[in-house]
Amino acid sequence: MRITTERVGVRVPATSANLGPGFDALGLALHLVDDLELEATTGRVEVTVEGEGAGDVPAGEDHLVVRALRRGLDHAGAPQAGVRLHCRNRIPHGRGLGSSAAATVAGLMLARLLVSEPEALDDQVLLDLATEMEGHPDNAAPALLGGVVLSWTDRAGARAERLDLATPGDRAQRGNGAGQSGSGPAQEPAIRPVVLLPTARLATSAARSLLPETVPHADAAFNAARAALLVHALTSDPSLLLPATEDRLHQEYRAPGMPQSVELVRVLRSEGYPAVISGAGPSVLVIDGAGPELAPLVRRVVDDPRAWRIARVGLSSTGAEPVVP
Repeated sequence: MRITTERVGVRVPATSANLGPGFDALGLALHLVDDLELEATTGRVEVTVEGEGAGDVPAGEDHLVVRALRRGLDHAGAPQAGVRLHCRNRIPHGRGLGSSAAATVAGLMLARLLVSEPEALDDQVLLDLATEMEGHPDNAAPALLGGVVLSWTDRAGARAERLDLATPGDRAQRGNGAGQSGSGPAQEPAIRPVVLLPTARLATSAARSLLPETVPHADAAFNAARAALLVHALTSDPSLLLPATEDRLHQEYRAPGMPQSVELVRVLRSEGYPAVISGAGPSVLVIDGAGPELAPLVRRVVDDPRAWRIARVGLSSTGAEPVVP
């Protein structure tokens, strides 16, 4: 296996995992992207970062994109090379928006673009390698594939399936009892994600440390039912998103680490919004944020509204993709 291209680029989206009850299984991609350009050289590793993480993340071999690149080249049997990497980061770090999964998928995708036989690093291989590095595929899968993705692991490795989402027409038809409409132009999905983004950060490891080793059987059964309902709501009947996003498995347990975020979820849900903690938090995802202004509800809960930003980023149907550097 040879490296045949010296300069490559990739764009990868932010993601939000869990979506309430779909813990470690459901995730979606957001219109918030990191752009990365890489040049293979004969020299040492050089990493420059603009935007999120600038001055904080490693600038050498320990940079997560570089580590993923190395893993991908090793898997493909390609030689390692010097690296000149430039990152334009827009995905916030430590906010539950999949910044580490984006970096991992980006590095693996860059490896694919460099080698002479890119099929050695097809989507299934990239998903397996990203899951190996991340520990689970719920962020890596939508970062790679885009849209809303159901993911799981079995003895063969990581698996993922994109969901065919309901459209606004499905919502209207459910409301008036009509059936599926006939053929016509493709419609945008019915969900319009909004992220409530705090300035505070919370490490994923810290958020996971708050989870108990066991949960009551009744709560596990409750979440299993809600996760199944959520798939139905996303694909067929968005009017069910509020009950479908109820959770008893992880969000309340994490409240000590992000009390304002969990309270904000409670208030938004009381007003009819399908709000959940985004990934490990502390960001809040409103899966369908269309409707009245969200800012008054945020001000009702948070101590300093200036410490929160409402980002109407929307759903990205596109996962990681090459760009011309």
